[in-house]
Amino acid sequence: MFDAREKIALFIDGANLYATSRSLGFDIDYKKMLAAFQQRGYLLRAYYYTALIEDQEYSSIRPLIDWLDYNGYRIVTKPAKEFTDQTGRRKIKGNMDIELAVDAMQLAETVDHFVLFSGDGDFRYLVETLQRKGRKVSVVSTLATQPPMISDDLRRQADHFIDLQSLKGEIGRNPAEREARLARRAEPDEDADADDDY
Repeated sequence: MFDAREKIALFIDGANLYATSRSLGFDIDYKKMLAAFQQRGYLLRAYYYTALIEDQEYSSIRPLIDWLDYNGYRIVTKPAKEFTDQTGRRKIKGNMDIELAVDAMQLAETVDHFVLFSGDGDFRYLVETLQRKGRKVSVVSTLATQPPMISDDLRRQADHFIDLQSLKGEIGRNPAEREARLARRAEPDEDADADDDY
């Protein structure tokens, strides 16, 4: 599936990958992900796409974005749009499909093998267009959930389909690390208590 001589680029639809890994019950270790694909060929670029809610004082995704930015990923963000639907419910929309497609097309003459982390059927035409330019496209998502997280059209169009479940051992975060991190956050901060005495 991969040739060591290939120039590889990862295109990660952040919201889609997050939903897929959550539905499979594991967290992605993005450092391991880079290492895994560096072993498969010459990893030229790794892009991560996500929309951010701009007016939030704290966004739970911000630490991840900052870490990715400093550790080898190219981050592409835009403000999410907030709106109220017909039923009066507040909704947030942050589609990054256009940004991802434009960046992929700009690299079509340089990259040999595109790895798309998304199950979104809207990318089927992008995959077909890259293939017409002689490029190989692998799509990473899953069939292991009910319903599957990947569009059937996108899976059929891809040169290769990689089920995210099969990468769990290679790029999944160790569950013990997560539990230890959560336990550390839950512990009372003794230094903060000491500061109260002054």
